[in-house]
Amino acid sequence: MISSLRGTVLSTGADHVVVEVGGVGFFVFVPADVAHTARVGEQLRLHTSLIVREDALTLFGFAESLELEVFTQLLSVTGVGPKSALGVLGHLTVDQIAGAVADDDDAPFRRVSGIGPKTAKLIVVQLAGKLQPPAAAPAGRPASAADAVVAQVTAALVGLGWSEKVAGEVATETADGASESDRDSVPALLRQALAALGPAKAGGPRG
Repeated sequence: MISSLRGTVLSTGADHVVVEVGGVGFFVFVPADVAHTARVGEQLRLHTSLIVREDALTLFGFAESLELEVFTQLLSVTGVGPKSALGVLGHLTVDQIAGAVADDDDAPFRRVSGIGPKTAKLIVVQLAGKLQPPAAAPAGRPASAADAVVAQVTAALVGLGWSEKVAGEVATETADGASESDRDSVPALLRQALAALGPAKAGGPRG
């Protein structure tokens, strides 16, 4: 069983990376955010699951061990295969998945490509009580203007085709590195977020 990999990124795609470990290149399917942030020539560590089939051995990798745990839980749901489970984790964060299950809300799962209404409902039903509750926001913390801008930029990126997970992470990272004036401007922050995603990604990752 291959439970983790650490090596040099040889290449990336919309849903995979190739990582060289000890002279051997491993093709690993990964969520969209991992594929987006991986850089050729840089080191990358992944928590992995090896799926064994009669005709293939397929590796799936995640940046965090908790994502791997949720991936395994998703595979226990009737009708959810490895590619569908990966799609869920590419479209939603672990907290978003846990929150949807806790709220008995299958709508976020129905927005994932390859997940139909019946399977979305089964995810909510069969994972109830099995996932760690989403992290709570600090009590009494009011939403700032910057938070509202990030939310609007995230919504704009989702509207342009990126998954909620990738859009939220890029919007937050862009805001963290922006000047104070740009941080409070939706157009300025959106331009920077699109630049960070890169022209090759435009219209690309759709969750």
